[in-house]
Amino acid sequence: MGFPEPEAAPHATEAASHAPEGGLLHSLRTLLATLLATIRTRGELLQVELEEERLRVSGIAVFALVAAFFLTLGVLLLSFFLILLFWDTHRLLVCGLLALAYLLIGVSFALAARQRSRAKSKLFAASLVELVKDGEQLTDDP
Repeated sequence: MGFPEPEAAPHATEAASHAPEGGLLHSLRTLLATLLATIRTRGELLQVELEEERLRVSGIAVFALVAAFFLTLGVLLLSFFLILLFWDTHRLLVCGLLALAYLLIGVSFALAARQRSRAKSKLFAASLVELVKDGEQLTDDP
């Protein structure tokens, strides 16, 4: 129990028989497929770069936190040691010098952090290079 197939219009079948096999529509579809594949590839590259950057920053953060903890502990113990060592003679002088040294170190690192934060990031550098290459390939004459 089948349904009757619709009849094609006579002008539609004639146009289809005269159209070349690799016509304009086929070329546009191929171009669109290539463009979409290129965009997908660049998106995947961006995703990989973001993941690599996230892992790198996470690793640096863990090491920095552990280092900061143990350096703080060491500085505190050294400070207590120096204060106790000079307790009878120059404990106030030692406390003042230690405070001055900590302030100078803190200010110098704050200035260095500000300078580094103003530096240009290299995030997405590979993606931008690939996009420039894609643009050059599209504008080059074959």
